[in-house]
Amino acid sequence: MADVLERELAGLDHLEAAPPAGPTRRHQWWAALWPKLVAVGVVLLIWQILIWREWKPEYIFASPAAVFSRLWDDMQTAEFWKAIGHTMRRAVIGFAASLVIGGIIGIALSRSRVLRTGFGSIITGLQTMPSIAWFPLAILVFGLTEKAILFVVVLGAAPSIANGIISGVDGVPPIYSRLGRNLGAGNVAMYRDFVIPAAMPGVIAGLKQGWAFSWRSLMAGELLVIIPGVQSIGTRLSFARELSDSEGLMSTMIVILVIGLVVDAIFGSIERSVLRRRGLARIG
Repeated sequence: MADVLERELAGLDHLEAAPPAGPTRRHQWWAALWPKLVAVGVVLLIWQILIWREWKPEYIFASPAAVFSRLWDDMQTAEFWKAIGHTMRRAVIGFAASLVIGGIIGIALSRSRVLRTGFGSIITGLQTMPSIAWFPLAILVFGLTEKAILFVVVLGAAPSIANGIISGVDGVPPIYSRLGRNLGAGNVAMYRDFVIPAAMPGVIAGLKQGWAFSWRSLMAGELLVIIPGVQSIGTRLSFARELSDSEGLMSTMIVILVIGLVVDAIFGSIERSVLRRRGLARIG
């Protein structure tokens, strides 16, 4: 009898210790997806209502059906994918250069009070300056070349990345530095093993903002700097405007929006993963 009672009590302890079953991955995906689908549906409905109300002639403001039909036709062409490929190559190169430059500046200013005092306000001023204001200088110095576009992309993104690193480092609790010193960490090891990992949430937020600035700067650059013989998303947008091609114009704008959303979702996933590891985000 005692053995039976012990087994029953052990079973109850096991049930109490077992964590509650959480939502499945499919439910998690659906919970994250359906609000986005509803939002897209609302936007399309408003768009279609404007068409029904004849807000503008359809040759100026095309209908959703016409725009998505045009987008589907464009996707069957090699020129469409070449334009996307060229734009994404510029985006990757510009963002990578911004990451290196902004990272060096951010780490340097976060470590030196003198540099922070002298250059901190300048970095913030560069971040707030509209990227399109740099293009007259970029075209004057580099001409209508790839360098002019990349120059403005870097100036648009690097200050945001630098400020993100500075803010992330400023948010690291002092106990991490004391722990590193007690364990005998030098300056390099202190940043590598203690400060930078603890500052990652702020750093990733800076990277997201840097990407947003670089993407907007790139689109402005491709609209202003037309290089003969080079197809890009911006040139397709510019040519559609010049030809009063409403369907082509709006379908290209959808492509720009989708690319921006996809990259933002990637950064968001990385950010949630980092926060979850630190117990700062709700799991599920």
